[in-house]
Amino acid sequence: MIGSVPLADARTVFATVSAALGARLKRIPDGETGERSDWITWLEPAFADNPAFEKSDELFRIHATGTARIRYRLKADQSVRDVTFGNLFYADIARQSYAEFAALKRDGKIAPHVRFQIDLVPAHSVIWLFLQDDLHRPLDPVYNEALKREIDKIARTLPHDQIAIQFDVASAVFARLQRNEPNAYGANRGEMLSNFSAILTDLAERVPTDIELMFHFCYGDSNHKHVVEPADMGDMAAVANRLSADIKRPINLIHMPVPRERADDPYFAPLARLRLRPETELCLGLVHYTDGVAGTRKRLTVAERHAAHFSIATECGFGRRDPATIPELLRIHAEVAG
Repeated sequence: MIGSVPLADARTVFATVSAALGARLKRIPDGETGERSDWITWLEPAFADNPAFEKSDELFRIHATGTARIRYRLKADQSVRDVTFGNLFYADIARQSYAEFAALKRDGKIAPHVRFQIDLVPAHSVIWLFLQDDLHRPLDPVYNEALKREIDKIARTLPHDQIAIQFDVASAVFARLQRNEPNAYGANRGEMLSNFSAILTDLAERVPTDIELMFHFCYGDSNHKHVVEPADMGDMAAVANRLSADIKRPINLIHMPVPRERADDPYFAPLARLRLRPETELCLGLVHYTDGVAGTRKRLTVAERHAAHFSIATECGFGRRDPATIPELLRIHAEVAG
């Protein structure tokens, strides 16, 4: 489960997903329901209510048909040194969701081995959406310090053996790597790989070692469209290898998406370069609702020629889809998993 499940609330997500998938599951997210149902857009108050910012006149889209948003800029009497970010509310929400998770587990409706999965989004994705480009380099570390405080609060208040933390490494990373255009994170692909790995390593090392650590790689899903179409799994393999080399604590899972139309060997071939550590599970996001079991098995068959062991998931969670499709999507997971 990647993160988003558009059902009524966390309790409904936990109960529905667990009933459909049972012992096959290792972790269940709370579905990012309600105001969080459109990925990171719920974080806009961190900028709209921040005294350092005001709306600019820049209309930003992450791709040509993506939803347009007005970005924020510094107020004329403010500097980057004046910017702070307070409560990002991840820990508060996690505590509320965990209470529902724990109650269902006590009632036997969630298997004993399953952990509660908490999804966090690093600065490079959030500020890409909300801030003008000139603010990305100086404010990335400022925002990530607030995110690390959220990790600390989660670690202080929730039982470590019952939770997992997943970082969403989204199109703000992978679109930039594929385009190989200079930006705040590097003048070229090599610099970007180094800088993004350093940022993610710093966040990952903040997670206590007895809390599971996961990464979800993504090319975007704004209006059900990628920011760029991945050429193959090469950039994902490169990022995974850097994280595997740089992060000292265990990495429990790395998820990589597989677009619906990619059931070809060249797409999966870069997996031959993958150098995951023994404790790291590879998860391939090759389940798609729109072509069901048959299409999923077609992608699975090709993937098995390039990776010996992996779990399966959707490409980018269940978000922003008709809730009526969720039972069938879960059924596809269960049937393909066997």
